[in-house]
Amino acid sequence: MKTPKLSDILGIINKIAPPGLAESWDNSGLQVGNPDAGIERIMIALDATPAVMEAARTSSCHLLVTHHPLLFKPLKTISTATPQGKLVHDAIRSDLAVVSIHTSYDVAVGGLNDLLAERLGVSGCRPLQATAGQELVKLAVFVPGDHLEQVRGTLLPWAEALGNYRDCSFSALGEGTFTPLAGATPFIGAVGSREQVSEQRLELLMDRRNLPRAVKALLAAHPYEEPAFDIYPLLNEGKQLGLGRVGSLAEQTTLADYAARIREMLHAPGLRYVGDPATVIKKVALCSGSGASLLRDAVRCGADVLVTGDVKYHDARDAHDLGIALIDAGHFPSEIIMVDDVAERLGRMLSEAGYENCRILPCRIESDPLRV
Repeated sequence: MKTPKLSDILGIINKIAPPGLAESWDNSGLQVGNPDAGIERIMIALDATPAVMEAARTSSCHLLVTHHPLLFKPLKTISTATPQGKLVHDAIRSDLAVVSIHTSYDVAVGGLNDLLAERLGVSGCRPLQATAGQELVKLAVFVPGDHLEQVRGTLLPWAEALGNYRDCSFSALGEGTFTPLAGATPFIGAVGSREQVSEQRLELLMDRRNLPRAVKALLAAHPYEEPAFDIYPLLNEGKQLGLGRVGSLAEQTTLADYAARIREMLHAPGLRYVGDPATVIKKVALCSGSGASLLRDAVRCGADVLVTGDVKYHDARDAHDLGIALIDAGHFPSEIIMVDDVAERLGRMLSEAGYENCRILPCRIESDPLRV
């Protein structure tokens, strides 16, 4: 069984929470650790608190993956006289690497806000505030006809879906010419002889981030020694990525009933809300953690309510004046749900990559520091 290095695991984590999606003020990614270190046990937690880091050490973990960064602002010193400095010192001394996924995971497709939307019964979601757009490219490759399906099958896993349609590609018949030069070992033809071959032009739409892996797969599957292919940047608008989500409930409800359901679904000890309890709720905006700054985005989207955490007094006043309901479900309850999701996805992806000798431990000791 293969044991992954920290660098291998970072590559997989970056698929769950792509670093390029992080907000400019954030510090997602590797916080502490040696990229060449072997990792056999990983703990997943919301925060890198002293208790969580001690739990990771006593569980013989080599890596702690958290949502919130251990290092958020630049440090001028790393002193054990400060709580944060002591955590960094203890992590290094214990060979415990720390990785944060924070806003990268918040924004990512299938990330925390999509997870929260699913938990709250909100479907048909799109970003509440767009912060990035998907870059699309077209890959066109020329393949001899009897190898078309082999190459197509290799590339389809990297192709973008068109709405509700996947496995989308296009092919057209044409002719290719080439003359193998000295040193070549041609699949078709002979050195010094110009060949004219019936070929298929295969085209697929792709996310630019997937292109390097798609080209690597193409080169492995194509029969030619030097496959001919083109890559075209596109102006087509891809998926919008961003903070929060806005979507709809399957059936309308009242603000009071929806608040009660959210409290139950997130196992929150209590929550606060703004608005008439009888307000009809159908279109829901949400943002995990602290998202009251998206209040006006929620209004512009025509949402009936914004569900988030860390609501301040003046946020509540603004919501009242803007005529939108507001539910403060708490920062911790809206984000602790990431632990099991990341543990399951990371474990599955490590297994698919052949790293069976790596155990994932969801942290079970965390609790909300706020009491109701």
